Amino acid sequence: MSLNKEVVLKGAKDAFGVPAAILFAGMLGFGAMGQANGLDIWLTSATSFFMFALPGQVVLVEMLVLSASGVAIAIAVTLTATRFFTMCLTLFPQFPAKQRSSFYYLVVHFVAMTAWAAAMKDFPKMKAEDRLSYFTGFAFVCWAVSTPATALGFMAAGQVPSYLNLGMVFINPLFFLLTFTEVKPRANRIAIVLGAPIGLLAYVWFPDYSLLIAGLIGGSIAYMIDRSLRKKEIA
Repeated sequence: MSLNKEVVLKGAKDAFGVPAAILFAGMLGFGAMGQANGLDIWLTSATSFFMFALPGQVVLVEMLVLSASGVAIAIAVTLTATRFFTMCLTLFPQFPAKQRSSFYYLVVHFVAMTAWAAAMKDFPKMKAEDRLSYFTGFAFVCWAVSTPATALGFMAAGQVPSYLNLGMVFINPLFFLLTFTEVKPRANRIAIVLGAPIGLLAYVWFPDYSLLIAGLIGGSIAYMIDRSLRKKEIA
């Protein structure tokens, strides 16, 4: 299987802008978080290189600080990564069957919120045979900036107020949220509108499970509302 170099470069070019900048800022905040919690620069940067999953990296740091057991850390980080299951289920079927190969084992490491959200938004506008090449270029750039940004955030932690450094961690999820407001399916927009208040209310009583509750309840209600509206439109 061969990639279309022109399309790969186009994907890389599109990533070198707001997407890469947003991810860079988020990893800067994570680097500062690692420094603030007493980790060394090598371990902090290695998580970005090998894991490339900001929520899982944050959980890893928090549990290391709490001196949790290796088994507990592995389970917790694995649970944060379950979102990649649904990402891959919706992403990879959009690549043509003739392009399926062992190359997927490499590409899957580059799957993250930023690249996935961009793919969901842009794939319908492009030829099916160009999607894998485009995603490879786009996602590789996002991954490539993460480790240098983490190291830079670690080294600059003492030069920038801690609240600003740590606040950068949330820029990437915010970008992901705003990107999804542009996705056409109505159910996605309904889920966003419902998920915000449900998440805040759930956090009051179940802070450790608020995100899961918001996604499960908000997504389920959004699906039922959208299904009901579609039936009325057909009728």
